[in-house]
Amino acid sequence: MVKNKFIKVYEDLSAQIQDGRIQPGALLPSENELTEMYQTSRETIRKALKLLSEHGYIHKVQGKGSIVLDVKKFNFPISGLVSFKELSEKMGQPVNTHVIQLAEISANAYLAEQLKASMKDQVWKVIRVRELNHEKIILDKDFLLKKHIPFLSEEICQSSIYEYIEKELGLVISFAKKEITVEEPSEEDRELLDLDGFHNIVVVKNFVYLDDASLFQYTESRHRPDKFRFVDFARRK
Repeated sequence: MVKNKFIKVYEDLSAQIQDGRIQPGALLPSENELTEMYQTSRETIRKALKLLSEHGYIHKVQGKGSIVLDVKKFNFPISGLVSFKELSEKMGQPVNTHVIQLAEISANAYLAEQLKASMKDQVWKVIRVRELNHEKIILDKDFLLKKHIPFLSEEICQSSIYEYIEKELGLVISFAKKEITVEEPSEEDRELLDLDGFHNIVVVKNFVYLDDASLFQYTESRHRPDKFRFVDFARRK
């Protein structure tokens, strides 16, 4: 069967991205340049680019062009409860955690609702930026009830809060409810992350429970969308 021309263009460009001839972060040639390169129509090129975008090879940024994405994305487990330290150990990439804020605050109405707490409850507020390959691409906003976690330090937050909870406090982190949404970046996102022209943020909200079913943590983990693949395993019952 004869392949459509746009499929051939798509397959050629995707192969170049997969084998590294076109590097992540590079700009593809313009539509006009691709039209000349492949001796085809602009409509054919647009169809090929649309397919590349749909399959996660490129991201179109207005006024900039088609940016090649990293097809070797980091797998981020949806169903698991994994700390960033545990995840980073599997990545084999340079990683850093920057503690932007560690503060003890009173629960406002929003946090009281998320944590099923009283507005009299004290909460640890921890803001951290995760840097991978020298790019700031994750903003973690953690809120932990002080009645369960009586002490936190910047050193603990920079290393692993979960490791501290389990090894030092002897608590058992049992399960979590997660919500995943795609949102426009906030001013805080734009200030703290290297968004590099991206106009969306993947937000993973975690509601984390101890083994006695006590909700002790609410987290918003805000990811630049080009670096992660959110994965899960499902079995049909």
